[in-house]
Amino acid sequence: MPHVPPRISRRHALRALVAVLALLGVLVWWLKPFGEPELKGELAFSTGVRTGVYHRYGELLEQRLRQDMPGVKVRLQTSEGSQQNLQRVAAGEADFTVATADAVAKYRQDGKPGADSLRGVARLYDDYVQLVVPAGSPVQSAQDLKGKRVAIGQPGSGVRLIAERLLTAAGLDPVRDITPVSIGIDTMPAELEAGRIDAFFWSGGLPTNAVRELSERFDIRLVQLGDLVERLQGSGSPARYYRAAVMPQDAYARARNTSAVATLAVPNLLVTTEDTDPRLTEQFTRTVLNSRDDIGREVHAAQLVDLRTAIYTDPLNLHEGARRYYRSVKP
Repeated sequence: MPHVPPRISRRHALRALVAVLALLGVLVWWLKPFGEPELKGELAFSTGVRTGVYHRYGELLEQRLRQDMPGVKVRLQTSEGSQQNLQRVAAGEADFTVATADAVAKYRQDGKPGADSLRGVARLYDDYVQLVVPAGSPVQSAQDLKGKRVAIGQPGSGVRLIAERLLTAAGLDPVRDITPVSIGIDTMPAELEAGRIDAFFWSGGLPTNAVRELSERFDIRLVQLGDLVERLQGSGSPARYYRAAVMPQDAYARARNTSAVATLAVPNLLVTTEDTDPRLTEQFTRTVLNSRDDIGREVHAAQLVDLRTAIYTDPLNLHEGARRYYRSVKP
């Protein structure tokens, strides 16, 4: 007579299942301490002037970082711009920052303190160089700025580097042929509106809120700079990061331009140093890429952050943490 295995009662099966689940729970509890602990601590992110795109981008990114890394406190630092940002990160005064590629190249070319420790996290969006004048101004090109009062950015800004290069390419001495005014985008619009300056240079994503708001209360016009791109690109290593670009006529709908404006653009890079924790950098990179669409609804330039181009952080090598992230999402 064949052997018939005893039937397992429903009660016994339930007890066995409970026992297995309990054992799994103990295993999970036991193994958890050996996994990666939650990121904790504080990080500083150096941005830009309060009315510029860098700072608004930083504010929105901070909100997402707080969700993704609840154990890390993010502290935003306003700054004059790219040059000061690089100095802060290189000196350990900030952990992450944004800077234009030409400013990074010059910082490295000049052998500034900590230059060799700088690493790239992501290529973000491009800054567009904007020369803004009152709508009725006779200025039609950078050459026409001779003898004018021109705001060229604060000493620690990226726009300062670009403005001086543009003026030189236009055949003007940035010190003697104009009256240079060292102010930033936080005060440039009011100074132009009050007639205390004749023009200002700005380098930022499109649209920059401070310029847009000025155009809504004061008649302005953007001056073409496209005729200087070729000369700039041939002037040396940092200038090779400039490319010819066009600002659409509707970039500032209230500006008094009748067509698109030829200018130049330069990439923005998210920068840290080789000493930054790889896990922290990996998560920071992930948040930057994953938050693109949400941030882009308010900071339109952020819509251009793209996984396919983010890895190109020339002239900087990628940070190891950022490299880990890009490998993890590689198709």
